[in-house]
Formats: sequence, C-alpha cells, structure tokens
Amino acid sequence: MRLPDEADIPAQINILPMIDVIFAILTFFIMSTLFLTRSEGLPVNLPSATTATQQQVPMRITITVDEQGAMSINREPSTVNALGEQLRTLIGSNSEALVIINADEKVGHGQVVTIMDQVRQVKGAKLAISTQKP
Repeated sequence: MRLPDEADIPAQINILPMIDVIFAILTFFIMSTLFLTRSEGLPVNLPSATTATQQQVPMRITITVDEQGAMSINREPSTVNALGEQLRTLIGSNSEALVIINADEKVGHGQVVTIMDQVRQVKGAKLAISTQKP
C-alpha cells in the first residue's frame, strides 16, 4: 500500500564516488610500477654505441664512475685501490659475475682502463661496459 504523498522517484546511480575510486586505484598502480624499476648504478651520462647488447648473467656488480671521477661499487663509495678486494668479497663462492662499468662519457680514458685492469685481475669476473643506444 502506498501513501499518496510519496512520489515515484526514479532510482539514480551516482557515479562520482566510483570515478574517485577508479582514479585512486589508477594512482596506486602508477606509483607501484615506478618502484618496480631496478636501478643498477648511480645516474651518469653514458656514451652511446649502436652495437650495444644486453648481457644475461646470474650475478651483476655495477661500478659507477661519475663526471668528477668518484667511483662506487653497487652504490657504495669505493676507490680503485680497494676495488679488487671488494670484487672478490662480492663474488665470493659464485663461479662468475658480470661486472658492469657505468662510466660517465666525460671520465678520462686512463681511469676507465685502470678500473678495467683491476677487474680483470679478479677470478670469475666478466667485464662489460655500459652504454646507451643513440
């Protein structure tokens, strides 16, 4: 039974809260994917090479040399003199590891060669130089 003062009001769906929820979910997914990217070294301006290929090895160690010549191993500050011992410690019982040199394009050739020489003296260390495609 209906009362006479009740009018027939059609049902309405308010979509504004639904839009808010969708934008909140979208923001969550965008923010979470930003944290999924893996940064292996410190930001430097890499030289470009058209023949660059990506290497697949189970263990990677990144040596970064910035524009001022400061060196770090896996984002930890280091020196050229301590490089060999630190690499031996990081490689440990693994049979091999890929050591990637991220040297800024303005770093002197001599410093990169010195680092390469130190890496070659460590058993099980494979050497790679990081570049970017032009």
